[in-house]
Amino acid sequence: MENNYSYAEFLKAVGKNSSSLQAEKLLNEIYLDLFLKHIHREQTKKRLIDLIDLALDCKDESAFLMYSERLAKLEEND
Repeated sequence: MENNYSYAEFLKAVGKNSSSLQAEKLLNEIYLDLFLKHIHREQTKKRLIDLIDLALDCKDESAFLMYSERLAKLEEND
């Protein structure tokens, strides 16, 4: 899931493959990759929030700090 697509790369690929079917396939691959990354990030956020809530309920300061830091780093990358 670590594909990094650029507009220039897309145009190069479309230029090489004059077939609109190839261009559509590449574009679908890009959209699917972006969608999967979005879903993964949202699930990770939800899991971290649930873990933070549990740490608060259990009064576990070290777990709270750890999960809060992970969530902050995740949101930093958004």
